[in-house]
Amino acid sequence: MGRSSKDKRDIYYRLAKEEGWRARSAFKLLQINKEFNIFEDCKRAVDLCAAPGSWSQVLSRKLRTGSDDRDVKIVAVDLQAMAPLPGVIQIQGDITKLSTAQQIIGHFEGESADLVVCDGAPDVTGLHDIDEYIQGQLLLAALNITTHVLKKGGTFVAKIFRGKDINLLYCQLKIFFPAVFVAKPRSSRNSSIEAFVVCQNYSPPEGYVPTMLSLLDRRFSYPLEHVDGPNRTVVPFIACGDLSGFDADRSYPLDIEGREYEYRSPVQIPIDPPYKKACELKKRDKLTKPETVIVEPGDCTAADVRACQSENER
Repeated sequence: MGRSSKDKRDIYYRLAKEEGWRARSAFKLLQINKEFNIFEDCKRAVDLCAAPGSWSQVLSRKLRTGSDDRDVKIVAVDLQAMAPLPGVIQIQGDITKLSTAQQIIGHFEGESADLVVCDGAPDVTGLHDIDEYIQGQLLLAALNITTHVLKKGGTFVAKIFRGKDINLLYCQLKIFFPAVFVAKPRSSRNSSIEAFVVCQNYSPPEGYVPTMLSLLDRRFSYPLEHVDGPNRTVVPFIACGDLSGFDADRSYPLDIEGREYEYRSPVQIPIDPPYKKACELKKRDKLTKPETVIVEPGDCTAADVRACQSENER
């Protein structure tokens, strides 16, 4: 049997461990590529908010084919430390800082990226309005740095949380990309409000100067009347991935397709997770506090009870 209930419940979680991916989210990027072919002619790629590195893994495996690996450069950016990956340059930095954009361009030797992807998301609170707002601000931060590093005609892929106010984000993206799609990979649960914007053919407005100011900031130098026109843009919604394949919301038996199940440990455990201190405190409390044992009537004699009381008094 599986060591955890997650093994039994989530088919993509198990497949990720079997195929050597650091996280199940690798399948989301693979299915997006299958639908939109975003890896075609891609030599320079940037993975924003990269930890734990599953999307960087996908880029490394798909872009580094072995023939012209010297021309392929992949840069992964995250505030958290990430275990090394072959062919991936890591920057531990803030995507809202201009210095981070300059570092990326420096690794590309002054050239721009063909592809920028971002699978970042905030620690959700469960309050959908707040989560959607914070995710929207994170997407705008990713878009800001993308305007510094992406070449004209390039592609931008990022996670969004779909909500009632998402149309404003679509309008912002349409300023820079004539083709904007919303993709829902098969490996993304139907119960989740997440989706991914696939923005193609980067075409900044004439005279646009990249800036790290928020695109929704009133101090932003670009005229905001470009957003005030049709503020209800209908963006095509596309379900990508094999629709007859595995369903992320369904439970599957451990033995599938004639293969006997074998438990596998995660490919890369978190280096310094936020819950690490909580686990250490919980473990310490177990060692320092005596365990409470419930004794049912008839389980011990009166002599046993007296012996236990005298032991506690010592």
